[in-house]
Amino acid sequence: MQFSENWLRSLVNPPIDSEALGHLLTMAGLEVEEADAVAPPFTAVVVARIVDTEKHPNADKLKVCKVDAGQGELLQIVCGAPNAAAGMLVPCAVVGAVLPGEFTIKAAKLRGVESFGMLCSARELGLSEDHGGLLELPADFVVGQDIRSALALDDIRYTIKLTPNRADCLSLAGIAREVAALTGEALALPAIEPVAATIPARRAIVLDAPQACPRYCGRVISGVDARAPTPEWMKQRLQHSGVRAISALVDITNYVMLELGQPLHAFDNARLSGAIHVRYPRAGETVLLLNEQTVTPAADTLLIADESRALALAGIMGGEDSGITLDTAEVFLESAFFAPAAIAGRARSYGFSSDASHRFERGVDFALARLAIERATALILQVCGGQAGAVEEAVSPQHLPVRAEVRLRPARVRRLLGIDIDDEAIAALLSRIHLVVRREGDELRVTPPSARFDIEIEEDLVEEIARLYGYDNIPAVPPQGALQMLDASESGRSAWDVRHLVAARDYQEVVNYAFVDEAWERDFCANPDAIRLANPIASQMSVMRSSLIPGLAANVVTNRNRQQERVRVFEIGRCFERKADGEPVTGFHQPLRLAALAAGPVHGEQWGVPARNVDFYDVKGDLEALFAPAQLSFETLSHPALHPGRAATVLFQGRRIGILGELHPVWVQRYDLGPAPVVFEVDLEAALSSTLPVYREISRLPAVVRDLALVVGQEVSAARVSEVLQAAAPAIVRSIALFDVYHGKGIEAEKKSLAFRVLMQDTQRTLEDAEVDRAVDALVRNAETTLGARLRG
Repeated sequence: MQFSENWLRSLVNPPIDSEALGHLLTMAGLEVEEADAVAPPFTAVVVARIVDTEKHPNADKLKVCKVDAGQGELLQIVCGAPNAAAGMLVPCAVVGAVLPGEFTIKAAKLRGVESFGMLCSARELGLSEDHGGLLELPADFVVGQDIRSALALDDIRYTIKLTPNRADCLSLAGIAREVAALTGEALALPAIEPVAATIPARRAIVLDAPQACPRYCGRVISGVDARAPTPEWMKQRLQHSGVRAISALVDITNYVMLELGQPLHAFDNARLSGAIHVRYPRAGETVLLLNEQTVTPAADTLLIADESRALALAGIMGGEDSGITLDTAEVFLESAFFAPAAIAGRARSYGFSSDASHRFERGVDFALARLAIERATALILQVCGGQAGAVEEAVSPQHLPVRAEVRLRPARVRRLLGIDIDDEAIAALLSRIHLVVRREGDELRVTPPSARFDIEIEEDLVEEIARLYGYDNIPAVPPQGALQMLDASESGRSAWDVRHLVAARDYQEVVNYAFVDEAWERDFCANPDAIRLANPIASQMSVMRSSLIPGLAANVVTNRNRQQERVRVFEIGRCFERKADGEPVTGFHQPLRLAALAAGPVHGEQWGVPARNVDFYDVKGDLEALFAPAQLSFETLSHPALHPGRAATVLFQGRRIGILGELHPVWVQRYDLGPAPVVFEVDLEAALSSTLPVYREISRLPAVVRDLALVVGQEVSAARVSEVLQAAAPAIVRSIALFDVYHGKGIEAEKKSLAFRVLMQDTQRTLEDAEVDRAVDALVRNAETTLGARLRG
């Protein structure tokens, strides 16, 4: 929302400067994003009349002009503008003037002819990019008047960022009411009197969808002059509020919309047929809009139509076939209330937006329609002439919004805001923003005005009191409360503990968007039924992620594009999957996961260790360290994101908790990931559980070590062999560790040799050879029986 400060001060004029006014609005919840001068600084530019022009004797494209600048004598000025003509009023920079860009005007000779000033275009004054000719001024301007005063250029254009609940401030009247309430200054809104009907012309109105449009006002105005010029004061206010002046009829509807907040639309009455219907579209119906876009309205898009065809998208944009032109002599003026739910999102679904839809989808005052049509009618008659018919109003009272009373407990206000404010002061503050307040016992009953869609519960009123009282006036008191010390189990850890553990392994945390490119989701997750966003913020962020891996791979791409080859990143975040019994949203499962990725060299460049790229076992070690002292197990895995043969399922306490592996070569090449990154992704819940170390007495007696080389099939994993040996180990066996894998001479092609070091020890006595031999035999027998292993000779 943009508006002119001068326009606002014509409605309410507090004794504060522009900067303080902007701060006041921001602290009241109407955030001022920008406050820019409508024109750059320049001096000594006045209104001047060209009295006479002659062709320059030495240049074909120059003219020698005699100019009256109000200085008592005519000035001779050489000008190259093609539209320079006798009788025009134009801006004239006299000698000594300083134009934008610190350009000083001096007396000079141009092609041998003296020139004492400069006639200016709009671009030379910094008012627009138009430099096709001199800026032509209205004929009623006073010669010699400073141009900044004549065009009201000493003005500020405010841009405010309104939250969706404050649709009542999408107008100068709404903002003025706020300023008056905040400062206590008098409010001077324009007086609006009903325009008496002087012609019998009328057009019937039929509400075929009263739930979407419960109020529609229309009026015929005949004999208008559509070519009449827009008054300069209106044009200035529009332009200073960021709205381009077009023609008188269009400018008036835009002016009333900015002034009161009620969008209006003017139809060419001669192009209408029969009654006006507010209805939903028929099958195959199309509308050619004013932006030259032809749309086929969806079934839930409300239309304005006559007896023969659709005329406009209701509350969004008018149609080209029924729009006014410079030849329009009879206007049908529309002013309506459309339910926000009937307009919200419809314009965006057709790929555009409009000032009207922006207001209606947030909520326009449902009592404003008739007032706005009277205001617009008076301005049309004043500017374009003509005669007005009676206002036709169709209304469905049962479908109009209801402003219910809201209960307010002053004691709760004091407790929530932490301020000592009495009941009368609370009522006075609410009354300043036109809320009706009545007392009922110890409580107040507050009825919001029709413009305030956002006041429905007690907390809404507390917020209003806070901002009217002044956030700066509310003391900042540190919160106090009694806290109970809760038990913290040593077998569990927080997400922050996990973050610290992963960071200690030389990974850096990242926070990626939860929505990703559909191609990445398809490639890395093989997910053909991704959860699609209805309104993505960008085309490359169109679906919800079902894995954290695509986001981490994208981090690698970003780093490689900036010549960073070594990447070690991790993320904790939610993923999104379809699941019938999902919670908290039915149909969707939202698990929290931990994922990490390592790419490039294991260490930064140095002389101490040989350079090599990170591999599967480096990341496997990081993952095992995260769960230590608990033991993880791994099984081979086929996964669309991972390299076949270099991928594993991660098992914790016999339960599948995630995946580990090197990214698939196809994706490494397609997305230019460099040396193949290695990733793991596990359920966060599993990572939060922790196994405590168990104390065992340290033996002072010597240990016995035996090496077992077992020959097993190639398909048998070392982890499986270790598991079988551990299952048969007696109490004296302290550890069993793999230390060698052998293929080659003496071993069948389909076999391999796995060598394990078995350490045996007792804390109370020295082990005997026979006891050690029995333990080794038990290990070998279990491996032979369970896995078909044999002891290598």
